[in-house]
Amino acid sequence: MEKKLSWRQNLLMVSLIFGMFFGAGNLIFPVHLGQIAGAAWGKATFGFILSAVLLPLLALVALGVTKSRSVFDLIKPLSDRVSLIFVVVLHFCLGPLVVAPRTATVAYSFSLENWIPSQWNELGLLLFSLVYFILVYWACLHAGSMTDIIGKYLNPAFLVLLAVVFVLALFWPMGHLHQPVTAAYQSSPVLSSAIEGYNTVDALASLVLGVAIVHAIENMGYKKPANVAKVIIKTGTVALVGLSLVYVGLILLGTSSLGKVNPSVNGAIALTQIMTNYFGSFGKVFLAVMGPIAVFTTAMGESSSLAHDFHRAFPKVSYEKWLAMAVIIAFLVALLGLDKIIEWASPVLVMMYPVAIILVLLNLLSPWIGRTRVLFNWGLGLTLIGSIFDGLSQVPFAKALGGFVSYTENGLVHTGWYQAHVWLSNDGFSWVFYAMVGLAIGAILQIVQKPASVDQQAG
Repeated sequence: MEKKLSWRQNLLMVSLIFGMFFGAGNLIFPVHLGQIAGAAWGKATFGFILSAVLLPLLALVALGVTKSRSVFDLIKPLSDRVSLIFVVVLHFCLGPLVVAPRTATVAYSFSLENWIPSQWNELGLLLFSLVYFILVYWACLHAGSMTDIIGKYLNPAFLVLLAVVFVLALFWPMGHLHQPVTAAYQSSPVLSSAIEGYNTVDALASLVLGVAIVHAIENMGYKKPANVAKVIIKTGTVALVGLSLVYVGLILLGTSSLGKVNPSVNGAIALTQIMTNYFGSFGKVFLAVMGPIAVFTTAMGESSSLAHDFHRAFPKVSYEKWLAMAVIIAFLVALLGLDKIIEWASPVLVMMYPVAIILVLLNLLSPWIGRTRVLFNWGLGLTLIGSIFDGLSQVPFAKALGGFVSYTENGLVHTGWYQAHVWLSNDGFSWVFYAMVGLAIGAILQIVQKPASVDQQAG
């Protein structure tokens, strides 16, 4: 019988899981959601927590249940080539194409952008991002103690200030919560906010970074997958409940802020306005210092993880060279600016997230249904087709697709053929139908062909 975790070990695991998910997207997207959801903030919060909290927790449990040592173990039923493509795309989304450059642009929005003339913004972003990613590269190679300092002292200090803001907003709100609701949140606030939750990228991050959590639990003496999963559920639930409370507070801040400010283009601007409202110049300075620090470890973790996994897959190229590639690409993407990164990231995440959802579901159910190639290929393959069609309506060039998918122009939504004819496609969830068909076909073929689970084959 394996021992129980002490309260110190429980606290350590809770802080590890919380720290893994607390980053740039966790700060800016809930605030922005509050502004665009308006009076529908309650339903929007529910949808956001489903995709930004529950799904990452389930991904961690799936890692524990399947005894995964890396993301490759989760996708083991797929062919080697498909698995490699999936991991490469996943790492590029988490690292140099979306998350890492987004941390730099969020850090810039919190800091230098508020102190220089607008006409110097492009030059300011270039110089800031250059220094930022040089520090990321150096920190990944040398500064192990830096992450300890940030995790133990600076991030908690940032959270304490956020808690103070939440209390102030409770007694002296910037406005009421019955604010105007944007079009997307009038008809389907839960589904719209679930897609907004994709932007945190936490479920995808769980697939890659969650292995470290599993290893930490095993090092504490838990070896059986069922017991590892129990510890993840227990400590992960506490950590993600805490993160949910932060989300609720930020969403309410965003909604009530409309009493004094107009809806902002992104959450970084909104959070700066809110902090300045409650703390004046101190709030602006504090956010300028602590904001970049809060997101810095995210850039470190994603860049280092990519370099480690790519070096493992392609050992002829050193870790240092993969790391340099990651930070150089992230630097170049960061020059697009936060708004452009969000604009281009949205369709990519709409395409990636459904695949991750079905992948997590199949691995969670693997003790009962097994992990066969036929089930994974059909389930994930058809899900990807549906998610690609959903993502096409989010791309900036959707209008050029000849009316096949919906697009927005001058604030008006032009409904495409796909959205007019396919179930749930208006809300970005047509992939659900494709997934159901794929899983049904895969299950029938599994019953007929009776293939062995990949875990049995390995055994």
